[in-house]
Amino acid sequence: KISGPFNIQFLARDNDIKVIECNLRASRSFPFVSKVLKLNLIEMATRVMLGLKVEKPSHNLFDLDYVGIKASQFSFNRLQKADPVLGVDMASTGEVGCLGDDTSCAILKAMLSVGHRVPEKGKGILLSTGDVKQKIDMLDAAHELQAKGYHIYATGGTSTFLTNNGIENTRVYWPSENEKPQAIDLLHEHRIDMVVNIPKNLSSGELTNGYRIRRAAIDLNIPLITNARLASAFIHAFCTINMDELAIKSWNEYK
Repeated sequence: KISGPFNIQFLARDNDIKVIECNLRASRSFPFVSKVLKLNLIEMATRVMLGLKVEKPSHNLFDLDYVGIKASQFSFNRLQKADPVLGVDMASTGEVGCLGDDTSCAILKAMLSVGHRVPEKGKGILLSTGDVKQKIDMLDAAHELQAKGYHIYATGGTSTFLTNNGIENTRVYWPSENEKPQAIDLLHEHRIDMVVNIPKNLSSGELTNGYRIRRAAIDLNIPLITNARLASAFIHAFCTINMDELAIKSWNEYK
């Protein structure tokens, strides 16, 4: 019996669907979806709430020849000692929505817009990719990094997994391990230009080691990604798109 916009979140598992929460307000995605679809959903919602007649939109996402992606922006560099890893609250301080001709183009624009950068050639990328499923999810991205000529540094379990799958890498050690080379040292020496760090579990050692690497990346202004799917998508984008060919078009040019 709701008339107007509402923000609803679902939890789905094995075809069992539950509602986590439902708020009688528009979400932050509401204006973004309006811009992507080129429909004034705010005006439509206002008419609905006033009891006025509203014509059902004639087109949907399947009619679009472009992609819209919204990337969150975080301010961990302003929060001293905070662990820059995301929980369910996704405490972002802003978002940037971008349009592109395809998914890779849109995600590359969005990630660059919120402060990430494409790693420099000749520098390394540190991978610490969590549990087995997340390691598998990152495998194609690791192959792309190798093909593009990036040097891959990896922590113990990730290094073994990559080696077993034919991907050259240099093993680096956690801060708690008394061996060289140390991941923290490579970060301070600016030999690493991007960090993918995905916590494997909530054990004390995992959280402490991961925190020190994540925090060092933030403090040294090195791009950090803590989600396997996002890391894979971003890596695929900058490995397949030439930055000089990245099309910058106005909103009106996407039809």
